[in-house]
Amino acid sequence: MLKKILLPLILSLLLIAFWFSSDFQEIAAGVAVFLFGMLMLEDGFKLFSGGFLEKILARATGSTSRSISFGILTTTLMQSSSLVSVITISFLSAGLISLIAGVGIIFGANIGTTTGAWLVAGFGLKVKISAYAMPMLAVAIVLVFQRNKYWRGAGYVLAGLGFLFLGIHFMKEGFEAFKDQFDLTRFAMSGILGLIVYTLVGSAATVVMQSSHATMVLILTGLSAGQISYANALALAIGANIGTTITAIIGSLTANYQGKRLALAHLIFNLVTASVALVFINQLRQAVDFVSLHMGIADTDYALKLAVFHTIFNVLGVAIMLPLMNWLIAFLTQRIAEPKLDISKPKYLNEAVDAFPATIELALRKEVLHLQENAVELIAHGLNIHRHQLYSSNDIARTVQSSRSTFELDIGARYEARVKTLYSAIVDFTSRVGDKDIPHTVLERAYRLRNAATAMVRAVKAIKHMRRNANLFTSKPMGAATDLYNTLRTEIARILAQLHALNQMDEDSRDSAWLEEELAKIKKAKNASTQLVEAHIRAGDLEMQSATSFLNDSDYAYNAMKDLLKAAKAIYSEPESTEEQVERILKSDESGPQLGKIMAEQERDGAFDVHPV
Repeated sequence: MLKKILLPLILSLLLIAFWFSSDFQEIAAGVAVFLFGMLMLEDGFKLFSGGFLEKILARATGSTSRSISFGILTTTLMQSSSLVSVITISFLSAGLISLIAGVGIIFGANIGTTTGAWLVAGFGLKVKISAYAMPMLAVAIVLVFQRNKYWRGAGYVLAGLGFLFLGIHFMKEGFEAFKDQFDLTRFAMSGILGLIVYTLVGSAATVVMQSSHATMVLILTGLSAGQISYANALALAIGANIGTTITAIIGSLTANYQGKRLALAHLIFNLVTASVALVFINQLRQAVDFVSLHMGIADTDYALKLAVFHTIFNVLGVAIMLPLMNWLIAFLTQRIAEPKLDISKPKYLNEAVDAFPATIELALRKEVLHLQENAVELIAHGLNIHRHQLYSSNDIARTVQSSRSTFELDIGARYEARVKTLYSAIVDFTSRVGDKDIPHTVLERAYRLRNAATAMVRAVKAIKHMRRNANLFTSKPMGAATDLYNTLRTEIARILAQLHALNQMDEDSRDSAWLEEELAKIKKAKNASTQLVEAHIRAGDLEMQSATSFLNDSDYAYNAMKDLLKAAKAIYSEPESTEEQVERILKSDESGPQLGKIMAEQERDGAFDVHPV
């Protein structure tokens, strides 16, 4: 409702202002060009994601000081605390960083954003930067049309900087011309009322533009043109800090509870910082004068003095909140509680994590492991086996033989609730990211993980088909048929136990070579099982009807085992390229029959599947 009212109101006010003043048009155009440059800058840095930025962010969790340093560095480089906030929420939602690290990054981003004021006040207002903008835009347009995403990213970044410079130039020129027709200083307000009113104006302007950087540039250009008083500019800068939290709040709407906690932390930090600045405004002005004097800043250079003020009160905010970090984390944890775990719903897939390649792959991998956990539980219970007994057993065959009681289990309903729901979410997520401009290698791994989920679903369905006969022949002794079915259950249970052990290992110590060995063993075990059935039939130990049932169920069982192992292979091992496979097979003695199977196997396993199902 608010958006429906606000948009027409803003457009109407702009049109009225355009009608009365052509110089105001230049100021508004400058703001628009500046914001467009910010968008291009953000798009450019996003094209570099999947590499440098994510790797640094993943390592920025070692300590609070490192997190703050990362926030300062990245915001200084990208000149966008909003982008840093969105990235941090995305990584926090995917579980890549901790909440305390995320809060530290936000603290650092608030300090890093002050560098923009220094660049504009110290360089942008003293040099004709439009002369730099034109060649930057000319070079950028060449790079933007390159096929290589990194060249395109560089083009967008360069174009973004060019538009930033051009926007600053238009705002500066507009204010210079505007002051000859209309003196905005007539609206200057002093005292507490001026502080409150202009703080609110600064907040509102930043909420509308969703960029505190744009608001600060507007304040600085107005201040340099003498259209804003120094006292009111200080209040506007404080308000801009409050308004910038809107980006994090909007970004958290599609995030999980961790993302919402971070948005609340950002709001608390900026409100506390603004409150301290308003209460101690006189003392801060004295501090600005003291620092400016020792830095050689002229007493009348209010633009640079505003940059000093912006830096001092943001650093002061971090200094105040840093000792309260543990209290803040405890408050956030209590205020926004972790939702009660529902294993039937996706835990990691949400719109906040599909903006960056690293979080896409990480969140998808975690969700596939979540599906694996549910699938393994359903398979074990479908075979009347308790997982805790299986995982702690030293003799799996004896554990399986002693597990004869039939579980009260509606496997169909449980499949729909705990497996199919997650699988649908994984397919939907993969389809969504397939439309994004992300590295092909990331897309391939995403589809590989989706194929792992498909294999797990097939495994559950296979156990669902064989459950009835497995219950019938193992709940009480029925001779050879019971032995055969217990052998199948034991083989499946052994695979489940090995997968559990693999999950518990550290990534560095995890060896997935046994997966290939197990796949080869399954084929031999299936052939041996068929021969054993034939021997029992010849010996008269097994009725033909029971033998037929078992042969059908053994197909289900061995396919389930094969699918579980293929899923684990997709999750834990790097895919072997076609060239590597060809080279390996050519060195073997079976190159003839195997080489012809490569393409079919690749296609069946989804290695060349680049479109979501």
